[in-house]
Amino acid sequence: MIPLQRVALSSHGQGLLTRWTKRVEAAAGTVEAARELWGDAAAPKKHVRAALETVAHGAVRCMYCDDSRATDIDHFQPLAKAPLRAFVWVNHLLACSHCNSNVKRDQYPVDADGVCLLVDPTAEDPAAHLVLLLTAGTYDPLSAKGEETVKVFGLNRPDLVKGRLDAFVRARSNLRDWHRLHQDADPEADQVTQALLDSPFIDVVHAMTRLKPGVAAIVVGQQTVGALDAWRAVHGF
Repeated sequence: MIPLQRVALSSHGQGLLTRWTKRVEAAAGTVEAARELWGDAAAPKKHVRAALETVAHGAVRCMYCDDSRATDIDHFQPLAKAPLRAFVWVNHLLACSHCNSNVKRDQYPVDADGVCLLVDPTAEDPAAHLVLLLTAGTYDPLSAKGEETVKVFGLNRPDLVKGRLDAFVRARSNLRDWHRLHQDADPEADQVTQALLDSPFIDVVHAMTRLKPGVAAIVVGQQTVGALDAWRAVHGF
């Protein structure tokens, strides 16, 4: 999971969401009404999806697992919990069908004060609550919110762990290739950059850039340290 910058919805799109929210309110704000209206809301969903696709990284990857293509508009706070937020722009994220329908579903844990215990990558930096262990391919929680996020989104399910481990191998190789091309001022360096940024599991690259200097050589290997330092200087995150 990586931080994402939410964009402002167009005035027309926001107007549509406002009008459809009023329809939910007019229907007594029930879960059933929200579900039915959301199912019929082709125009609002078109605007929401278009805006979210500009927020998602790469080839429109899932905002939770960073692996699969995002196919669903997910209500971060589920309709079952907050039907009146069905058409609230900041409550919409893009997810793959597995994360949305098979894993998260209607889960929305909160603490004793009612504060949400899930990380919203468009509202906060996930690294404040989660750390990706590159050599293990797993996320470790740094807080109660991190713990619930790993559990609810299934961030350590076996397919994701394997995918991250493979991505870590590829990222080290790609960074070394990019570094050589960059040093030679070869235009192909830009192509390698774009391919790396568009690839699944970009959270692996983010985690690599956050490694402390004394740890980086141990984790990524001495051969990759120079390339990683150069990447940070040019691209950062």
